[in-house]
Amino acid sequence: MSVFNAYAQYYDLLYQDKDYAQEADFIHQLLKTHAPAAQHLLELGSGTGRHAEYLAERGYQVTGVERSEEMLARCSERQDAQSSQIAQRLNFFQGDLRQVRLEQTFDCVLSLFHVISYQTSNADLTAAFTTVAQHLKPGGVFIFDVWYGPAVLHDQPQVRVKRLQNEALAITRIAEPVLHPNDNIVDVNYQVLLQPLGTDTWQELRELHRMRYLFKPELELLLHQAGMDLVTCGEWMSDRPAGLDTWGVYFVAVKS
Repeated sequence: MSVFNAYAQYYDLLYQDKDYAQEADFIHQLLKTHAPAAQHLLELGSGTGRHAEYLAERGYQVTGVERSEEMLARCSERQDAQSSQIAQRLNFFQGDLRQVRLEQTFDCVLSLFHVISYQTSNADLTAAFTTVAQHLKPGGVFIFDVWYGPAVLHDQPQVRVKRLQNEALAITRIAEPVLHPNDNIVDVNYQVLLQPLGTDTWQELRELHRMRYLFKPELELLLHQAGMDLVTCGEWMSDRPAGLDTWGVYFVAVKS
């Protein structure tokens, strides 16, 4: 996940329109349905800690694992501003989700905002799911979301431009995707232009994000090989059935 290092400090601005609170409510409802007694959560690929914060507000104890030092530094800044009641429910570690071992188990493992789709090889996916299984209690649940293969191929990725600003900075991000259908990969080439407001100065960042789109049968197989069984899936947030127009799909699996 080191691709996030260059613009980690701008990450929260880039996603200021993402409704983390509503997403935390959606996760909360999934937990109430599939793991009603869950209290201790592990989030793999926790970013700047936004999901974790909102889940802590809902009473969960959340441990986050994030590979990027820069993202963790931003997360630490955010935690300093939290109330002690919320902060005491949060704990973050640096680690690679393919390799990390915390020597404890959890009621639920989360991996959100397409983190699993950043695992682009079969070996990466196998390692990630092994990590999940190692950290789940028997009967514990794994909740994650991915780029959904049928929708990506039916409604292929297009060039997108995103513009936003805060009181100090204007950002323009151009995303140019390249589809590799034989590898189930999309290369998303990001050009990020940063301009301090009131100046004519620009900084340019370029990032390549490789994303793997995934299909239900292969996920069922990978989960089963790791000792988990798929329970359900649906469109992220709407909970509509997964289909040709559902790019973002969540999956829930249970440890055998």
